[in-house]
Amino acid sequence: MAGFADGEGSFHVVFRPRKDYIQPWKVSLCFNISQNEKEILTQFKRYMDCGTMRQRDDGIWYFEVNNFNAIRNNVVPFFDKFRFRSAKKKRDYSKFKQIASIIADGRHLQKEGIEEILKIRKEMNGGGKRKYGDKEILDRFEV
Repeated sequence: MAGFADGEGSFHVVFRPRKDYIQPWKVSLCFNISQNEKEILTQFKRYMDCGTMRQRDDGIWYFEVNNFNAIRNNVVPFFDKFRFRSAKKKRDYSKFKQIASIIADGRHLQKEGIEEILKIRKEMNGGGKRKYGDKEILDRFEV
């Protein structure tokens, strides 16, 4: 399963604007993996004992974990035990764990913590396309 995730899995951080929070953003971590066939992803869900499955309109299946406690208690221990081989996935996972530590410490509730997360996020997933850019996130953040 770890080898499959090495090629098909993704670790990322998501910023969601929220009006019902003290801060303007909810910071979430997510591990997901997609596949045409449901069976392999069902095994992930069963083994990890967490996460959700969904199917897109085009038939692609997703297994994803975005609950912070499940990330810390299920996903991280799994990938600490069954390590990645590819340098890119090792790097992304290491960054993912750094952000998890920031969130666990509550530093994501301060602007400095958000700045630290944004800096780490830039180095994940090849920089990737982001729904919200760093400037927009920081501009909306209130101390």
